Amino acid sequence: MKIYQVGGAVRDGLLGLPVKDRDYVVVGATPEQMLAAGYRAVGKDFPVFLHPDTQQEHALARTERKTGKGYKGFSVYAAPEVTLEEDLARRDFTMNAIAQAEDGTLIDPFHGQQDIQKKLLRHVTEAFSEDPVRILRAGRFLARFTEFTVAPETLALMREMVAAGEVDALVPERVWQEIAKGLMEKQPSRMFEMLRDCGALQVILPELARLWGVPQTALYHPEIDTGVHVMMVIDYAAKQGFSLPVRFAALTHDLGKGTTPAEVLPRHIGHELRSVDQIRDVVARLKVPNDCKDLALVVAKYHGKLHAARQMKASTLLSFLEELDAFRQRTRFEDFLLACESDSRGRLGLEDSPLHDAEYLAAALQAALTVDAGAIARQHTNPQSIKQAIFEARLQAILNSDSA
Repeated sequence: MKIYQVGGAVRDGLLGLPVKDRDYVVVGATPEQMLAAGYRAVGKDFPVFLHPDTQQEHALARTERKTGKGYKGFSVYAAPEVTLEEDLARRDFTMNAIAQAEDGTLIDPFHGQQDIQKKLLRHVTEAFSEDPVRILRAGRFLARFTEFTVAPETLALMREMVAAGEVDALVPERVWQEIAKGLMEKQPSRMFEMLRDCGALQVILPELARLWGVPQTALYHPEIDTGVHVMMVIDYAAKQGFSLPVRFAALTHDLGKGTTPAEVLPRHIGHELRSVDQIRDVVARLKVPNDCKDLALVVAKYHGKLHAARQMKASTLLSFLEELDAFRQRTRFEDFLLACESDSRGRLGLEDSPLHDAEYLAAALQAALTVDAGAIARQHTNPQSIKQAIFEARLQAILNSDSA
């Protein structure tokens, strides 16, 4: 039995990055031997065991054979005679197909170290084409390792996979999982641009893919292209370290612009409600979590209205806060402002634009929150009277704050 460290831990070590998770492959062992040595079996689809002391994952060396379309269309063969090189050959990219022996020696049959030095994302073998999730992983790695590029032959292979319908077989939960991870990387735009380049984006997120080439009014959007704008928005959100719901809302806030009739371009009247419809389709199809869905819908519907906050009468401003459910959903309201900040600053040359309307709306909420709604409610018995009295008290608080 020989044990090797493999995958991301070896790669990140070579890149000089912090190592988070360590995975190991075991060559020359049977499941019975692993159990006898004190390891605990946890794998469902293939033999994986937890080390009795460190609890780190140790997988038996294995090969995989394609049996059908999609992520789960494989049969796995794990046996003592499977070699380390055979195990490494089934991995996605050369930078992830490097093993390290217990004495520190590197085993690199596919020249992953060379590709790391060249900052190239290159597939290990043609077996890459058997798993469409690897296209999504390629995008995620580009978003994380921002100096890397995809090898031309790997990009060509991914295009062939899309043309062959492999991406159509992806399960929604796995698509969302990879998109969510990509959104949380350093420069998420690189993921979506690569997916677009190979044709996968048009399959998994056609609502987003159609934004490229759609013009916007240059006065408000010097970058003009809607797809370019959205990429700037998500990169701004990533640079600020905003949460996943904020980044997803940033990604989807302008989807409705992709359905604007050509004869009215570059204006996009009513795109907010069209965006809401598009988002509903996306979140249902990809099974997006509720926190991401709810914020995305609010941002899509109301981000345009925010820009008029300082021109609103106090009563209109208060009604807007109620529409946003800002009094009950404080965290979501704060996230709404962060997504709108990303939208405002995700524009060419306007990365430091002021946020006067957002600050004005937030100040109005703070003023209205000084009202003791519970005390007012105890003074009335009719629900409509309670609602009206609270509204009037909050309105007066906003007026007092504004005049001060």
